[in-house]
Amino acid sequence: MAKIKIKSAKEIELIRDAGALAAETLIRAGEMCKPGVSTLEIDEFIGDYTRKHKGISACMGYHGYPRYACISINEVVCHGIPSANTILKDGDIVNIDITTILSGYHGDTSAMFCVGRVSNLAQELVDTAKFCMEEGIRAAGEQGARYYDIGNAIQDIADEHGFSVVEDYCGHGIGRGFHEEPTLYHFRNNVLKQFIEVGHVFTIEPMINVGRPGTKTLSDGWTAVTRDGSLSAQWEHTVARTKNGIEILTLPR
Repeated sequence: MAKIKIKSAKEIELIRDAGALAAETLIRAGEMCKPGVSTLEIDEFIGDYTRKHKGISACMGYHGYPRYACISINEVVCHGIPSANTILKDGDIVNIDITTILSGYHGDTSAMFCVGRVSNLAQELVDTAKFCMEEGIRAAGEQGARYYDIGNAIQDIADEHGFSVVEDYCGHGIGRGFHEEPTLYHFRNNVLKQFIEVGHVFTIEPMINVGRPGTKTLSDGWTAVTRDGSLSAQWEHTVARTKNGIEILTLPR
């Protein structure tokens, strides 16, 4: 594993500021997840709200990505591109992933939103994916935790529910850069043996599938979907290891 930058207390507070704006934007965007609303409408709100609060939407233009956020529905695992032609309907499960830059630092968070009444299976998946993230965060805060403990904790929960963990996408360090070291696996592994140290800041963002873990990227070069067409769900927080344990940096003020 490459060297991980130790963030100062001041840097962590700046990341927390960016994370708070991302979280507040996410809550309001989630309130728009109703039948008949297009994902482009939600995305435009995200861009406007972020600018209004002096932030920058990190996704826009990142390696050519064309929108302010990623909005992924049902079998879309991640990186769904908002579109006027993508209209939410009753029963959809929706992930909104927002990364905000404020004062030069990034905050990255995502959450699931249910549109109308969803199936029991969809609800179980959404709830389990959230629990996977929470258990990953808990594991990261244990005394003497190593990075592989995060993936092991997440895999245990997914296995208990008969779901799978996507292996094609990872968590990552974050700060002045959108994607920094470490690259963080959410599945069971014994590779990431480095200890989680005070000053490490990173995302925990497991993607959980009803079916098999395989994904494929569509012709737009961004949208990743489950290979078997099964539902997928993801939750994400940016966290920091501090002298007090693990702290979530993407919470609203």
